[in-house]
Amino acid sequence: MNLIAIETSTSYCSLAVAKGGRVVSRHILAEQRHAEMALDELADLMREADLSFAQLQGIAYGEGPGAFTGLRIACGMTQGLAFARDVPVLGIGTLLAVAEEAGDDQVLVCLDARMSEVYHAAYRRQGDGWQEVCAPGLCAPAMLPLVEGPGWVGCGSGFQAYAAALGARLGDRLVGVRADLFPTAAAILRLALPRFERGEGKPAAMALPIYLRDKVALKTSERR
Repeated sequence: MNLIAIETSTSYCSLAVAKGGRVVSRHILAEQRHAEMALDELADLMREADLSFAQLQGIAYGEGPGAFTGLRIACGMTQGLAFARDVPVLGIGTLLAVAEEAGDDQVLVCLDARMSEVYHAAYRRQGDGWQEVCAPGLCAPAMLPLVEGPGWVGCGSGFQAYAAALGARLGDRLVGVRADLFPTAAAILRLALPRFERGEGKPAAMALPIYLRDKVALKTSERR
């Protein structure tokens, strides 16, 4: 299938294009510049893949959780492009995308959610896909739900921001930590492809973010 994937929930602007069996991708440290650079970078990547917007068959995007503004950018781009070309869309969870990017058999994902909290989930490899062991959630590092058994690989920025608290909480359940991993458009594309092939794509209007949190900053009294 001819697909594109958009992931802007972190400080990276991550894009991927699939034309038939060929996939090209790029990940750019964008900081706060996602909105001004994403469309131009996507057009350039599509030229590299020799794919036109008229040939698109679907658009996948990182649906969250993550940075609120970044999620809205990905959803807005997906809706606009999908409406214009009348193609289906699929949202892929950012935590699952980190597990896919890691590729280990048991992955515990923690992304820094700011405000002394982490977005978290746990996944176990099952055949060609993933079993959700712990559903996506939001909590303080010291309150992270405990997974059963050893052999888990901790992935994501939460393990850098809250290394001590998460290490103390998880103990010998962890066999390794890969704090540098983030959700990529390439991982989202791999996860979305079989779902598009099964006809699970949704209308453009369904490209909506999943926040897990309903506020973006602490009040002064809460910070104190």
